[in-house]
Amino acid sequence: MNASRRDVLLWAAAGSVVLVSGARAEAPPPMTVHRDPGCGCCHKWVQHLEANGFTVTLVDAPSMKAVKARLGVPPELAACHTGEIGAYVIEGHVPAAAVKRLLAEKPEGRGLAVRGMPVGSPGMEVDGGEPEVYEVFLFGAGEPKSFGTFRADKPT
Repeated sequence: MNASRRDVLLWAAAGSVVLVSGARAEAPPPMTVHRDPGCGCCHKWVQHLEANGFTVTLVDAPSMKAVKARLGVPPELAACHTGEIGAYVIEGHVPAAAVKRLLAEKPEGRGLAVRGMPVGSPGMEVDGGEPEVYEVFLFGAGEPKSFGTFRADKPT
């Protein structure tokens, strides 16, 4: 069969469309976030996640200590809210960029955590306040190890 120049161009264009459409990023799986009913920063953290393409269900938990124990959050990394996404746990004010990287790379571990409530981290923004640099930890495969440092919601 002799293909014309036009046929070759049409096949190439069709292949490009398939490649481009096949390269589309999938939406992340839905996340469930457990929080203490008296906590206010959790809503702001959830808004950060939703603004970055996550679908989140917020659940008031009568005992956050029980949730953290069930999900294997190390006590030294415990924070105010705990998320479940796919097979992972997200503890505290972890930025959406770190969660997306976790889901893309799928490292061995139970999840990510940010200790405490760093000023300027997602959900802890303070008007006029200078964001702190803080560390995101990967936990659940031996000792927790650094998964990156951030200022506000950006890697440093």
